[in-house]
Amino acid sequence: MKILMFGQSGQVACEVQRQAGVTALGRALADLSDPAACAAAIAAHRPGAVINAAAWTAVDHAEDAEAAAHVVNAGAPAAMARACADLDIPFVQISTDYVFDGSGTAPWRETDPVAPQNAYGRTKLAGEEAVAAAGGRYAILRTSWVFSAHGANFVKTMLRLSETRDALNVVDDQIGGPTPAAAIAAAALTIAPQLERDAAKSGLYHFGGQPAVSWADFARAIFERAGRAVTVRGIPTAEYPTPARRPLNSRLDCGAITAAFGIPAPDWQAGLDRVLQDLETRT
Repeated sequence: MKILMFGQSGQVACEVQRQAGVTALGRALADLSDPAACAAAIAAHRPGAVINAAAWTAVDHAEDAEAAAHVVNAGAPAAMARACADLDIPFVQISTDYVFDGSGTAPWRETDPVAPQNAYGRTKLAGEEAVAAAGGRYAILRTSWVFSAHGANFVKTMLRLSETRDALNVVDDQIGGPTPAAAIAAAALTIAPQLERDAAKSGLYHFGGQPAVSWADFARAIFERAGRAVTVRGIPTAEYPTPARRPLNSRLDCGAITAAFGIPAPDWQAGLDRVLQDLETRT
C-alpha cells in the first residue's frame, strides 16, 4: 500500500518512517496552515492511504493563538479527509485525550461526552468532527502523553533535568497513559490496510499506554530505568500552573481498537525501555 503521510520530523512521523516506506511531507512540502495545499498534495500523489501525523501541539501557545491552531488542527484535517473521501482511500488522524474535561477516575470511552478545557483540545475536537463528517474511510486515534527518542517530550525533559538536578517536583494528581510514539505509528500502519478492506471499521478509537500512572510516578520510572539518582516529590497541579488547563484524568479505555483491529493497548514500561536504549545508542 502506498502511504502518504503529513509530518516528517514529529514523534509519530519519525516512527512511521522507521517502520515503513512512506512518502512523508514536511512543512516545506505541505504546510498545514494552508488546508487547500494539503488536499492538493493528496490529489497529486494519489496514495492508497493517508496518515496525518502533523499537528499544532504547542498546548500552552494555543491559548493565545487559537485561530491559527484551529486551521492546523481542524481545517487541514478536514481538507485531507475530504480529499481522501473523494478518492475512497483510508485516512488516519491522530487526536488527543484533551477533548475530555478530565473529571472522574474511570478510563474514557469513545462514547463518553466531550468537553475540552483548553484551546488545543477544542481545535483537536473540531478536527475529529470534520474528519467524521467527510464521509470517507477513516480512523481517529485519541492518544495521550506521547513519548519517544525524537523531538521534545516528557522523557527527554526529565533526562535533561537529571543532568543538573538531584531532586524534582512533578505533578502527581494528573493520571494517564504514557504512549510510545512507536506504538502509535504501528497502530496507524495496521489500521490503514484494514480500513481499505472494510470501511465499516471507520470510526473513533482510543489508544493510550497502560497501566495508568501519574506524571510523578512516570518520572520515577524514567529515572529508575535510566539509572539516574533523582528524588521526585509529587505536587498537586495547583502548584504547577500553566496557561492551558490540563485534565486530571487522562485514562483511556482501549477495548474498541483491540476488538476492531486486534491492536492491544501498548505497555508504556516496555516502550520506555526501548526509548532509553534508543537514546543510549545516540550518545
